[in-house]
Amino acid sequence: MEFDVAVIGGGVNGVFTALDLALRGLKVILLERGVIGGGTSGKMHGLLHSGARYVVTDPKAAVECAEENRVVARIAPHAVDDTGGYFVAITKDDLDFQEEFVSSLRRANIDYRIVDVKEAIREEPNLNPEVKAVIEVPDKVVYARELLMSAAISAYIEGALIIQGAEVVGFDINNNEITSVKVKDNVKGDVKHVNARVFVNAAGPWAGRIASMAGISVDIMPTMGVMVVYRHRLTRRVINRMRPPSDGDILVPYGSASIMGTTAVIIEDPDNLTIAKDDIDFLTSEGSQMVPALAREPIVRAYASVRPLISIPGATGREATRDFMVVRHDKPGNLVSVIGGKFTTGRLVGEKLADEVSKVLGVNKASMTRNYTLFGSDLSINIKDLDQEVVSIIKSFRGSIDEERGLIASLSLILQHVAHRSRSLIGWS
Repeated sequence: MEFDVAVIGGGVNGVFTALDLALRGLKVILLERGVIGGGTSGKMHGLLHSGARYVVTDPKAAVECAEENRVVARIAPHAVDDTGGYFVAITKDDLDFQEEFVSSLRRANIDYRIVDVKEAIREEPNLNPEVKAVIEVPDKVVYARELLMSAAISAYIEGALIIQGAEVVGFDINNNEITSVKVKDNVKGDVKHVNARVFVNAAGPWAGRIASMAGISVDIMPTMGVMVVYRHRLTRRVINRMRPPSDGDILVPYGSASIMGTTAVIIEDPDNLTIAKDDIDFLTSEGSQMVPALAREPIVRAYASVRPLISIPGATGREATRDFMVVRHDKPGNLVSVIGGKFTTGRLVGEKLADEVSKVLGVNKASMTRNYTLFGSDLSINIKDLDQEVVSIIKSFRGSIDEERGLIASLSLILQHVAHRSRSLIGWS
């Protein structure tokens, strides 16, 4: 079976690229070596950025985040919690940063409100009582796996095939063009070939490894970030430190828990991560300056993800931009890669990648994902050939005590069906 486009990587960039291309009428296959959301995207910290965090140091990325914050909330309401966010000044240095911060918010046209400190503490009783200033911004919380599964299932509904357990191990190249991708089937263990006209490298921190298989390099700076999960939800809103982006300055209320993040350390191998006790202690210490109760809160676990940042000579993980870059390579001429970006801007990255692929293929159709409501907000949409057993399990959650919590289980079951059905359609089952 031959495809117009083979998308490599099942993170937020890959699933939105597959959806965008399928909506343009192209024949698409998405190849993910593990499971959808099993890499960086499924290990983010939960913040759907308002743009405020980057408004001083990275204004282009801030404006992109601000717009995509609104888009994602509109197209995936089931995966977004509109918590709002506070930026809080604790020290004199934080307070000195306020004027530049507010001016930058105005320039970027990001909504904000200066909140009376007493009002803020009434709203968030666990805030440090010594807080010196508070600014409210439209931060939100995004439930990563719900969004990723919803986008992948939507792509399938629109005609894309979603293959999990499909690890890219090489390319077949002829006359400076890729003719097929070599794929190790991690279910059966053999190597198969997938033919396509264009190939999209959306492998996140592994994009450099994929590019090297085509004999080229991409300038990625893999940067590990550690996050700590605490047992209870301590705030209604996202709490940010009012200072330039740095380690340990975001506390996210994620469901019934709290997540503190993050660190930023450049690493060599995104498959070999080590979380040190010092990282956990540091994040707890920094977070407790904003919310003192964090120091007494039981720690559930710590986890880490690797950001695929754009490599800038001499820059550290914190100094690198959170913007993204779409690269159409000269040789091979039918490979397009993406470097950088954030979970918040994943839909936009997919749109820009699809635009570039459309140019290669001579397709003159615009992106439609900006106004496309993702599957998951309505589970009654018909899925082709959905097993009745799966349907009955999904229906069993309706009207039960766990109806809301059942969404993630339902999406997981449907995605398993989608992946199995996709394998069957190309003879891999």
